[in-house]
Amino acid sequence: MTHGNGLLHIISHTDLDGVAAAAVAWYAHRGDGDPIKLSLTGYGEYDNLLTEGIGKRTRMITLDLSPQFQNTVDEIDKVWPEGEPPFVFDHHKTTFEKYKNRPWIVVDMDYCGALVYWNWLAANDEDAFRRVKPLENIVRVANDRDLWINEDPDGRLWQAMVTLCGEWGALARLMSNPDAAFTESEHAAVTDFVTRQEERFKRAKEHIIRTAIKGSDERFDFLGDGYLEFGDTSDFCGMLLDRPEEGDGSLSLVALAYHKSNGWSVSLRSKNALAGRVVSLLKDGKKIRGGGHGDAAALYFPNHYNENGIKDSIAAAISSERESSSGMGVTLGDLLKGSL
Repeated sequence: MTHGNGLLHIISHTDLDGVAAAAVAWYAHRGDGDPIKLSLTGYGEYDNLLTEGIGKRTRMITLDLSPQFQNTVDEIDKVWPEGEPPFVFDHHKTTFEKYKNRPWIVVDMDYCGALVYWNWLAANDEDAFRRVKPLENIVRVANDRDLWINEDPDGRLWQAMVTLCGEWGALARLMSNPDAAFTESEHAAVTDFVTRQEERFKRAKEHIIRTAIKGSDERFDFLGDGYLEFGDTSDFCGMLLDRPEEGDGSLSLVALAYHKSNGWSVSLRSKNALAGRVVSLLKDGKKIRGGGHGDAAALYFPNHYNENGIKDSIAAAISSERESSSGMGVTLGDLLKGSL
């Protein structure tokens, strides 16, 4: 890809992993002398940023995200010159399945996005890797957090920092101070945030809609907009799915809907990779987008959907997946017709 304007555009996700990855890329390239543009975004806008950059011949590094639309992939394939270093670094299951063999992408499901890029720098760019070494601890925290290893309690506190300060505030903190250790004031603030978060969780549980899955003894939990902050997702879903005292074992998936100006963002968490299969069934590459891991994924619905329509669509997808697994042959279209 010919670079026509001297600009480096770093594009990354908005969670702790994405913020840490963006910081790594910024530290790696801030000494190059080129102007650096930073975008922290989600799947809903990522393809637009990619196609814009291709059109302007902008040098890009993108992290913890991957293309959603086939025409975006086709455009990259068309302009990508042989021998060029990769520019997309991701770790999601859906990305691995679709794009693992393309030369412009590095995908490794064993690590978080930030650590995927960190490892690539370690193997391919000695000077850049030396510049990012101060970020080693935050990359390890992000990896623990994003993969739910749960060995480092600072993972939850750092995710609280992202929610409390916003992704840009957290990134600015790492750009000015790469040390993952909290100052005394930071620690007090994020600890207080987690305490208040637990109160939000208590209230949100009272508004969960529990939906039985047709044809099985399973259920999924759906929570509409207005009860949680976006950064609450992982801990709230983990509380429901992973704590035995929170349910009877029939819960297979949790869906949290957040309404934004450009549509609905629906976070999915599950057991046994159900979230990833639901995303694969529902995303159409046009109106409904999505991606993620097997057990941690997201869907994006247009504005004209409402919460009941989203909930019923997810229920239909789960039923379709279960029917398909049992060999019943019922299609998602059949089930969606029944829910309309």
